[in-house]
Amino acid sequence: MNKAWWYVVLSAVLIVVLVRQFGHLTVNFPLKSVFGGVKPPAEEVLRQRLHLPPGFNIAIYAADLPGARMLRFTKTGDLLLSQPQAGAVVLLEKDANGDGRADGRRQLLAGLNRPHGLDLRDGWLYVAETYGVVRVRYDAAQRETSGALESVVSGIPGGGNHWSRTLKFGPDGGMYVSVGSSCNVCIEDHPLRATLLRFEPDGTGRQVYAAGLRNTVGFDWRPGTHELYGTDNGRDLLGDDFPPCELNRIEKNGFYGWPYANGKRIADPDYGKGHEADVQRSIPPAYEFKAHVAPLGLIFLKGVKLPQDYRGAAITALHGSWNRTKKQGYAVVSLHFDFHGRITERPFVNGFNLEEDVIGRPVDVAEGPDGAIYISDDYAGAVYRVSYDLQTDKYPN
Repeated sequence: MNKAWWYVVLSAVLIVVLVRQFGHLTVNFPLKSVFGGVKPPAEEVLRQRLHLPPGFNIAIYAADLPGARMLRFTKTGDLLLSQPQAGAVVLLEKDANGDGRADGRRQLLAGLNRPHGLDLRDGWLYVAETYGVVRVRYDAAQRETSGALESVVSGIPGGGNHWSRTLKFGPDGGMYVSVGSSCNVCIEDHPLRATLLRFEPDGTGRQVYAAGLRNTVGFDWRPGTHELYGTDNGRDLLGDDFPPCELNRIEKNGFYGWPYANGKRIADPDYGKGHEADVQRSIPPAYEFKAHVAPLGLIFLKGVKLPQDYRGAAITALHGSWNRTKKQGYAVVSLHFDFHGRITERPFVNGFNLEEDVIGRPVDVAEGPDGAIYISDDYAGAVYRVSYDLQTDKYPN
């Protein structure tokens, strides 16, 4: 039996187990996801299917990258990409010839344990694995690592539903690592689950920075304020339209509700009773996404090569639903903050899902030194480049 059919068998077994435990269950994965994804759409399909705001254009920057996840630019303009399923970190060479595609690629690291989050600091490349964080010396000019991998953080619980670990250095110099829950909804046995952790760059000084975060895959600091915002995926098995997924303003020692509360302090039907105090002390989301859209990667735009209205806005990738009668998400959106802190969501890249036909699932977003926005897609195994051309925008800001 080949690998693809093992995916089918395992998926079928999982569905049977869940149905027996929870009764009626809506399962609506992209049809081909059990076969490990699809090839990236052709450029003509991109032009026909995907819709962007005026002046923005999208193209494939790199393909043949199965399970493409988190992105990080180097100071020389190369793009680092994690491939958890392959246990690898890949370098996509800067587009020096101007054709809109990576000039080449090389595998920087292999044999890792589900590498996910990436960041660079003081000549080190940091990689968040399921059970901890490793680092290796990295020369951006030579595009090479040197020396052995060094374990910086160990003892992070692995396994369970949410295996990915995102890593970013904050403006305070601290290393932040997200650790998702082990389950859909439960009382965790391990105190590091469903948290955002903070460490010193050498891995010391561990603290639980915030808790009650079911699965915060994307987080970033808002320019000019140093406010930390993060996406969070709401729980499943409560119907098509509840609970909302969340954008949280993450504060030190903050508690964000899971598993006792959903959204704006709404008690969870399974775990809220008896935990009324926890429900009331939970911090409501700064913004509520629709249910099950699965927001993952998040960045605040900093460049000046974009319309004024997008400078300082956040971009987030909606990976898409599975526990819903009709698919929802499968898009990239922009979040715009007004002077009073109110947040407005706008479509940025739409069309990956058309009448239940899925051609891509966005994961992470990054702003390149060229001013373009880059999007990873673990379903199509691709990285897209979104550029802005003032000459094609009939309504510039």
